Amino acid sequence: MRTEQLEYIAAVTRLGSLRRAAEELRLSQPALSETVRNLERELGVDLLERKRSGATMSTEGRELLPHIINVLDAVDRLRSAAGEQYRISRMVRVGTVNAATVPLLIPAVREFRATHPVTQVEVVGARQTDIHRALSEGGFDLGLVNHPEGDDVPAGLEGTELLCGRPVVCLRPDSPPAARTALSVTDLLEAPLIATRSGYVMHRYVHRLLDGRAPSFSYSTDGAEMGKLMMAEGLGVTVLPDFSVIDDPLVRCGMITHRPIAGDSTRVLLMLQRRRADPVPRAVQDLHDVFVARARVLS
Repeated sequence: MRTEQLEYIAAVTRLGSLRRAAEELRLSQPALSETVRNLERELGVDLLERKRSGATMSTEGRELLPHIINVLDAVDRLRSAAGEQYRISRMVRVGTVNAATVPLLIPAVREFRATHPVTQVEVVGARQTDIHRALSEGGFDLGLVNHPEGDDVPAGLEGTELLCGRPVVCLRPDSPPAARTALSVTDLLEAPLIATRSGYVMHRYVHRLLDGRAPSFSYSTDGAEMGKLMMAEGLGVTVLPDFSVIDDPLVRCGMITHRPIAGDSTRVLLMLQRRRADPVPRAVQDLHDVFVARARVLS
């Protein structure tokens, strides 16, 4: 067994595709596939489930993944202790629903990079359902998701509460509804609504808030950031957790503002989730700790 075999299987798991892993590793796909096959034969298990849509970890592979990561981390620590100039450029993948990107994610990644200059951080915008699946399969190391207060964390994952907020209506300061101190459900029904599509917590929240009634017109977007940009251009209003807009550059420059929803006491949590596994790679743990520390500053 060679260290690069473990690196290869980790890359395939992270990227979900033999082709994409081969491109990142600068190998031919047949060579990568054969290397993985050799490792599977040596271990006596099929680590990957190969489908037309891509390669994902098998059940046996998911059970072995923490051990594979542990070995790779141990190799990194050995090289570092020996004073070797070259160190494996590990990658930490973060899936996010784009909540609190400006006040939390960007400063956290900046701080992490200062102490981990050779570790790449890949931030991927995705729906909450896709983040949960990728965390379970090893495709993401960490996930930033909105979480209704009281909901359970999915089986196999563990979560840390970073921020707690309430849903608010985001709108332009020069729009007529902005003159009110709070907006009602009727106001939402009468305005063009920029909603996140199915798979996001805020989509479920708005659907429940409107009780099945349809607004006058609606758009559907992926994540908070596109909704904020569309709303800043005057296309409508959107509903987001307040921590998604507080200290946002669009708020600071006067392009958007927000108002509470009259009579609503819903609380939304921003959760940092990861796969329940032991051990956790050092870089993943360090970035996790940076997120937690940054959230304490914002709370």
